[in-house]
Amino acid sequence: MDFFSILTFIGGLALFLYGMNVMGEGLEHTSDGRLEKTLEKMSNTTIKGLLLGAGVTAVIQSSSATTVMVVGFVNSGIMKLYQAIGIIMGANIGTTITGWILSLTGIQGDSFIMQIIQPKNFSPIVAIIGIILIMFFKDAKKKNVGNILVGFAVLMFGMTSMSSAMTPLASNPDFANFLIIFQNPIFGILAGALLTAVIQSSSASVGILQALSSTGIISVSTAIPIVMGQNIGTCVTALLSCIGAKKNAKRAAFVHLYFNIIGTVVVSVIFYLLNAIFSFDFVSQIAGPADIAVIHTCFNVIVTIMLFPFSKLLEKLACLTIKDKSEDDDTPFIDQRFLNTPGLATEQCHNMAIKMAELSKRTILEALTLIENGYDEKTAMKISDHEDSVDNYEDILGTYLVKLSSKNLSVWDSKEVSKLLHCIGDFERISDHAVNIQDVAKEIQHKKITFSPQAMEEIRIMTSALREILDIAFAAFINNDYSLADKVEPLEQVIDNLRDKLKKRHVKRLRDGDCTIELGFIFSDLLTNYERVSDHCSNIAVCMIQVNKESFETHEYLHEIRGYEFGQYRTEYESFKKKYALPENKAPQLTQQSVSTN
Repeated sequence: MDFFSILTFIGGLALFLYGMNVMGEGLEHTSDGRLEKTLEKMSNTTIKGLLLGAGVTAVIQSSSATTVMVVGFVNSGIMKLYQAIGIIMGANIGTTITGWILSLTGIQGDSFIMQIIQPKNFSPIVAIIGIILIMFFKDAKKKNVGNILVGFAVLMFGMTSMSSAMTPLASNPDFANFLIIFQNPIFGILAGALLTAVIQSSSASVGILQALSSTGIISVSTAIPIVMGQNIGTCVTALLSCIGAKKNAKRAAFVHLYFNIIGTVVVSVIFYLLNAIFSFDFVSQIAGPADIAVIHTCFNVIVTIMLFPFSKLLEKLACLTIKDKSEDDDTPFIDQRFLNTPGLATEQCHNMAIKMAELSKRTILEALTLIENGYDEKTAMKISDHEDSVDNYEDILGTYLVKLSSKNLSVWDSKEVSKLLHCIGDFERISDHAVNIQDVAKEIQHKKITFSPQAMEEIRIMTSALREILDIAFAAFINNDYSLADKVEPLEQVIDNLRDKLKKRHVKRLRDGDCTIELGFIFSDLLTNYERVSDHCSNIAVCMIQVNKESFETHEYLHEIRGYEFGQYRTEYESFKKKYALPENKAPQLTQQSVSTN
């Protein structure tokens, strides 16, 4: 094997890895994150996780990608460790599909049909179709299919190049003698593990072995330990991905490692013990690409069947390795690994935004109780803590969404990211107003201020309207309900009108001497915060509607719908107006109790 053959082999390997990467990305984009979302939501039992793990890995062509994804799920707290175990086991089975695809290079025959199904002959056709889809179609799904086809063609061309580069080795007695070393199980396992650890892909290392087997100098006795070692080597990717992760994520990576090490050791001992007793004839036979695929599949299926009943023991072993030292904090967290699967990353951002929305709503509702029931220091502290948490959510989620927006997003994901970037600012501002309302409640208590029964009734009506607009806007966001979003703006206009009317009443009472300017400031601050919270609810709803329509002319939209004399908007407005009508102003608005001094 001369210099140029080595160069051809390295070039073939580069094309092989690149083709696998392009094909995998195309498959991920085509699935639009649905496969990964299914993993997250439907892996509640070990057997279900095993089947899903096998299925997803077979589609995305990478057990390492699946395992790293699972580590990310566990690290983010959206998947339990026991759920991850089944998926990890299934990923080992799913990855064997790549070996069967690559075994097509071993097809031989003189007939037209046999020749056309050989990769070196049909890969150019697949590549041409893929290029046409990429260059001449604007539809994202067609382009993704084109990427899959081109990736497959490049992968197969790389495989063919590696096989061609290794052809001279078939007549090299020194290389044949060298391969005898790997018939020793220990050396073979170490070689397979090292090769896979370096390139971080068991599929790629199996492909290299299949390319080598096409020379006709690889025996079954050499292939078996190398394939076993490849399963151990693929654990390196998951172990690297869990660096700096939380303890359960590290445990998931160690479950993957222990599963493959224990499986390899047990199967090796059993196989070589039986071979010593019965002396299997097939061990000395030459292994072709299809034989490598058979060995790879049989080994992974046997190991999975053997260790599946002991999944809980694997979990305990991982927990013993990574012991509890301190509880993980509750800091909002989205794993950076998800950026490699934009559909899944978008889903996780949406889930985090829902948590942020719920916390923001809880904060403002707690602040409203301070106005209704009086100031309470314990509730005030909770409001301050929650507001800090909402700020933290905005920082982490906003930074992540900016990174995500630069990725290759589907149309739906792009809309979702845009919506989230707009809405999280409103959630944060609502929590800020909760703190402002808390300050108003504290000032009311400090200055011994009481509202007249008439004023209390007016504030109660305003508060009820604010509670309803919060319920509608946040439910619309959480459930992606556009019919609910349409109801926000009519109610927001009613709240605006309520604020204006209450301010006019306040001015009248100032003129009549029923209220002082100092006390009026407090009342005005309360009204302003109420109205601005309703404005942010309107922003959330309008953003949802406008992003869905792929339009960002917010002022034009508001002007248009408010100009309707008839229709749904007017009907909703009149209904809310009637529901939150103010009573007649009959009593003084504010009084200040006298404070006795010593």
